[in-house]
Amino acid sequence: MIPTLSTIRSSLTDKNLLAVTDKVLSGHRISNEDGNYLYAHGEIGFLGALANFIREQKHGNKTYFNKNFHVEPTNLCVYSCTFCSYSRLIKQRHEGWEYTHDQIMDIVKSYDGKDVTEVHIVGGVLPQYDLDFYVRLFKAIKSHRPNLHLKALTPVEYHYIFKKAKVSYSDGMKIILESGVDSMPGGGAEIFDEQIREQIAGGKCSSDQWLEIHRIWHDLGKKSNATMLYGHVEQYQHRIDHLDRLRKLQDETGGFQTFIPLKFRNKDNQMSHLAEVSIIEDFRNYAVSRIYLDNFDHIKSYWPMLGRHNAQLSLAFGVDDIDGTIDDTTKIYSMAGSEEQNPAMSLNQLIKLIRDVNRIPIERDSIYNEIKVYDEQNYTILPEINTYKALPVVS
Repeated sequence: MIPTLSTIRSSLTDKNLLAVTDKVLSGHRISNEDGNYLYAHGEIGFLGALANFIREQKHGNKTYFNKNFHVEPTNLCVYSCTFCSYSRLIKQRHEGWEYTHDQIMDIVKSYDGKDVTEVHIVGGVLPQYDLDFYVRLFKAIKSHRPNLHLKALTPVEYHYIFKKAKVSYSDGMKIILESGVDSMPGGGAEIFDEQIREQIAGGKCSSDQWLEIHRIWHDLGKKSNATMLYGHVEQYQHRIDHLDRLRKLQDETGGFQTFIPLKFRNKDNQMSHLAEVSIIEDFRNYAVSRIYLDNFDHIKSYWPMLGRHNAQLSLAFGVDDIDGTIDDTTKIYSMAGSEEQNPAMSLNQLIKLIRDVNRIPIERDSIYNEIKVYDEQNYTILPEINTYKALPVVS
């Protein structure tokens, strides 16, 4: 059990932690110095209580999820990020996959008649997956299933295809908007510190370019997410610098919906010699992120990365969203050594996972409109048939 914030505050002897607590209680923003101090000196119980206070101020006991599936057009890539277990170089083509336009549409059509609301499209970067390819694909998906929310491509992919097409970011993002894309995922941020970024992801779009593409997307009136890859060669100050750049852009645009910390996993990549950080460090990172990012509505624990039970525990450390059903459609973290080798959860499993830690499951759409509340009063789970049954509402 995470102690209550009032219990912890009454026992604090560290003046710096007490000052941060009072800032949070009074609704004031913490500084970069505060954030670094929390990382270095905050006990995990204290951080959990502080983050949970903010989480419950924003969302009460609500925990969000959606019904989604992923399409990963290819895992071949012109880039060779040292942390990546997923991608293969072109010379390793025999170890990867390259879906055609028709094959991707076949995957999308395989969900016809199924209760999903979002398709999430990201993958490797290859010359043949150019602007024309994706525009035709996005238009085809929206023509086939107009109400399916299309979340597609990271700034890493957009940077490459716009450069190849010789269009500006501004013109390119307008083309993407007109093709039917509804929102952007948060991938490719890695870590913004330029030296660390060059070390682990050299050659990809820069930190400023990543932020600029999101800024343009927000200025077009659309929403996106943000991530941070942690637990490799970065230090706490690099994490705070990353969060600071996100918070500043969010102050400008208000276009970010959720922040998703992504854990470095060390299987079969060029950084396999590095040990993975502990689950305590994962929870520390979720908590500090929730405390620092006061202008982000949501913090997401990506359960295929963290494992479903650890994602469940993260709900006590500032997290209010655990992503979606996935349906075993992503290989990014299973190839990196995640506990979830076949990432899929049924609606029943998601509801139970959330309820078991006394949170209220809320099915959302991709921009956080609430679709359905699965509370104890109105829904009961029937495990023997892996479904749920609506009960009459008690007024």
